[in-house]
Order: sequence, then C-alpha cells, then structure tokens
Amino acid sequence: MEMSLKANQNLMKTIKRMHSLVENDDVEKVRASQENISGLLSKNKGVVYKSFQIDGILSEWVSADRPHSKKYVILYFHGGGYNTGSFRYARSITNKLACSTLMDVLSFDYRLAPEFPYPSALCDAVKVWDYLMHFGYGARDVILAGDSAGGNLALSLVLKLKEEGRLLPRGIVLLSPWTDLTMKGKSHLTKADVDPILTEEYLKNAIRAYCSGEDTENPLISPVFGNFKGFPPTYIQAGENGILLSDSVNLKKNMEKYHVSVKFDLYEGMWHVFQMSPFKIAYEAMDQIAEFIFDICR
Repeated sequence: MEMSLKANQNLMKTIKRMHSLVENDDVEKVRASQENISGLLSKNKGVVYKSFQIDGILSEWVSADRPHSKKYVILYFHGGGYNTGSFRYARSITNKLACSTLMDVLSFDYRLAPEFPYPSALCDAVKVWDYLMHFGYGARDVILAGDSAGGNLALSLVLKLKEEGRLLPRGIVLLSPWTDLTMKGKSHLTKADVDPILTEEYLKNAIRAYCSGEDTENPLISPVFGNFKGFPPTYIQAGENGILLSDSVNLKKNMEKYHVSVKFDLYEGMWHVFQMSPFKIAYEAMDQIAEFIFDICR
C-alpha cells in the first residue's frame, strides 16, 4: 500500500495512542485490556470458533465458515512478551489466517510469566504438538505460525523437536518474531524512537519475568542462536519501524548459513505485528502468507 510519510507518521501516532491504553504495571489489567481491544479488532462473521482443552490448556479451533481444506492445519502461537496474550488476543490474526488459507487454525493459551516462567510455555507447546500428532495429523501436515513471542515459541518448539529426533512441521510463518532476548540487535537503537508498540523497558521487564537467571543465549530462549540444519521452509514478515527488526534480519542470515529455504518480506512504514491491524496492508500481508503456505503444501 502506497502511503505518504505524513500519513504514515499520523497512523503510527494513532497506533501508539491505542497501544498506550493497555500499558499498565498490573499485568492482569494489561491482559484484560488486550482481550477487550482484540475483541474490537477481530470481529468476523465468516469465522467459527470451537473452544476446548488439551491436558488443561485452553485451546481454540478457528475455521472459515465455508467449505475448506482439512488436510493441513496451522498451529498458531500468540504473542504478548510471554507474560500476556491469549488465543482470543490472537483472533485478529487467526481470523485472517483461517480465511486467507481456508485451513483450520489451532491456537492455545500457553502458561504465562511471571507466574510460569521458562520453560513452561515450551512444555505446553510440546503438549499441543503431541495432541495434533495423536489427533491424526502427521508432522508434515502442520504449519507453525506465530507473532512476536509466539514466533519465538514456534522456533523453540521446532528446535526442541529436532533435539529429540522427532519429525518437524512442513513450514514456519513468523510475524515480527522476537528471536534474540540478549537485546543486542542494532534496531534496538536505530528504531527506538519510531516503534509505536515496543520499548526497551517493556522488553527488559518481559525478559526478567520470563527467564530471569537463565542464559539468554540458550537457543530455546533466543532461537536466533539455534542450529537450523534440516529446518523446514520459513517465511518471515516484519515492519521496518520495529525495534525487533534485527531479530528477523539476523534470523534470516543464520538460517541461510544452514541452507534453510527462508523468505523475508520487509514492510516499509510498518511496525511490530502490523498484521493485527484492520486495514488493507495487513490483509495483503496475510495473502502473502497464504501464498507461501500453498507453495509448500503442493
């Protein structure tokens, strides 16, 4: 989408004001505010939800309300810095995914920090993966997708499966993934003044809650440092105005060292997980994701 510099700046100011509505030192209030805002952004009459539990983990199938493929499934990991977020919060993305791909999307509420720090979320992700395997899907029938911390968790799950010698999913889709909790990427400095969503303080607090005392270079915490040999095709989308931009750029570089088929699209003027927003470029980005998924499922 073509957009003038002034229009883009005004849009980012609006996004920043909206995001400020959920900022609070009380994590429970943040979680509740996110749910409310997500409800406003994710209304879609063409989608059906089916809630259930996987070994105590609240989960949800999101499906287009029309004939669609059952051969493949998308397993979605919500963002939120590992201390907020839910499958309801992710509906502004899972709705679009289900409609653009005409595939069922499984989203779930992994345990959150600080109540449940690392590796609680990863343990829950493994349980949900095992559920899909027992449900009748093969590893190659599953595409993983996630935004921000959810992108981190999706990568961590694949690294864990690889470590255990298990079969890996067909592909991975990452939206502004948070891949480096050492915070050493140069975009932490170069994009600090323009990112309307994230701040250094927010990230430091999230890291402290999630993995205090842990080695942040552990690939299961910072997947950018992982061994990607044998990884499935991966598609990364990021906005140029996000302070986590380096997390995507460096992930792509490191994956290429291991000869992974990786595609990276940088969206000019956009910000962290812009795909949540209800405007044209977000839907265009989802169409690109659908095209990637169709390509790897041929």
